[in-house]
Amino acid sequence: MSQTHKATVKKLLRLHACRARKVIARKLQNPRLIRITFHTLRHWKATMLYRQTKDILYVKQFLGHRKIEDTLLYIQLAETIFKETTDEFTVRVAKSLDDACSFLEAGFEYVTDLGEVKLFRKRK
Repeated sequence: MSQTHKATVKKLLRLHACRARKVIARKLQNPRLIRITFHTLRHWKATMLYRQTKDILYVKQFLGHRKIEDTLLYIQLAETIFKETTDEFTVRVAKSLDDACSFLEAGFEYVTDLGEVKLFRKRK
């Protein structure tokens, strides 16, 4: 693919995303949605990834940063956004397939197997 073709595709994607944001913002009557960009989504993904893993080196590698200082921003974002939440969980043990299905439907996430049972958790 030539550079000119890549640039054209990039412009078209950006234009399509801009139009889609405007349509959604108008339908939902929320003009702030127009300000969401691909870069905003990148920040959100990195912040959520840090919150889930608590591993800044993994987030650094995921984003392709060369310096850890560039990635430290996501720790600050996660702490600011989620200062209200704790790392406490409600834990459930599934002994059957029906138990596991009901826990998943209730918002629990699968953690691991322990012998014959499966462990699930959900943030409090």
